[in-house]
Amino acid sequence: MKTIIALIATILLIPLAQSADDKQTVLIVVTNYGQMPDGKTTGLWLAEATHPWQKFVKAGYQVHFASPKGGNSPIDPRSTKKPDAINDQFLNHKAYQNALKNTKVLKDLDPNNYAAIFFAGGHGTMWDFPNAAGASEIAGKIYSQGGIVSAVCHGPAALVNLKLPDGTLLIKGKKVTGFTNSEEEKVGLTKAVPFLLEDKLKSQGASYSSGEDFKLHTVVSDRLVTGQNPASAGPAAEAVIKLLKNSR
Repeated sequence: MKTIIALIATILLIPLAQSADDKQTVLIVVTNYGQMPDGKTTGLWLAEATHPWQKFVKAGYQVHFASPKGGNSPIDPRSTKKPDAINDQFLNHKAYQNALKNTKVLKDLDPNNYAAIFFAGGHGTMWDFPNAAGASEIAGKIYSQGGIVSAVCHGPAALVNLKLPDGTLLIKGKKVTGFTNSEEEKVGLTKAVPFLLEDKLKSQGASYSSGEDFKLHTVVSDRLVTGQNPASAGPAAEAVIKLLKNSR
């Protein structure tokens, strides 16, 4: 079975192993935070990185991974409990696993090298994304020079303090979504997280909307793309791809 999975992964994701210097590059940012203050294990919600990665690669884009501190991005074990073919493909290839174990340091990157930035979610992001070094400098510059900024689920935690080069908040006056207060309550982590993402996005001047809990909901506002929850990860990436292709 593992051999079959590996073969399928090779067929679907083989572009990752190819050199394509002429391709545009998308930067996926993931968390370094693996344990909540109360001791609960957290980290990256794996599908919120792997599903967008596959979408971007199949559309012909290169993908790099970064995190606030660089190095390993811990995977929330809850995110691997349910069957997920794309996660299986990812986890059965050392090269793909290494992309999460050896992420680039966000603040050290040159925004001119990226056409889009995608902040993947997971509860860990609620602690290290809001004040991540380099987030405004990289994402703000990407946006100001015509690129795409995107985030899914708890990934929009990166947007709450994210500023453009002129000092204004990127999300002010823009339509956004993200993990809802209701969804947070249903997973039992309302008291564990440092703030409620829905409330924070609203308080900073964003026009927040949501769909049904745990169902697909994405929002596009100019060149800002956000997805509400894990079900929205792949579709949010597709929205980014559509914007990138239309900008050519």
